[in-house]
Amino acid sequence: MSGVVVDTSSWISYFAGEPQPVLDEALQEGRVFLSPVVAAELMSGFLTKTKREQLADFLRDLPLCDAGLEHWLRVGTLRYQLARAGLTVSTPDAHVAQCAMDLSGYLLSEDKIFRRLVRPCGLRLL
Repeated sequence: MSGVVVDTSSWISYFAGEPQPVLDEALQEGRVFLSPVVAAELMSGFLTKTKREQLADFLRDLPLCDAGLEHWLRVGTLRYQLARAGLTVSTPDAHVAQCAMDLSGYLLSEDKIFRRLVRPCGLRLL
């Protein structure tokens, strides 16, 4: 199976101890990629200093999704195309979806907005 981008919603459930067998397997196989925006969202949570340091160490071990200028141009184009199809998507959500599509991989998320992106842009969900 290809790479997996994990959205903030699924990471929150994972860190809360909810079973995530697909995520566990992808982590063991080294197939989980980190979106820079997701890293920022996770680090913005209310955590103790120790938990924040542990989270940062964990995130540093994950390969980062390429988020250079070309990626952001694709994010903007994706938002434009979705808006033309009647779907409003935030820039962070479009970024996370584009990360998965750039990898030709999958997105793991509990956020329902991503289900609406499967048909119009070919996003693959787990």
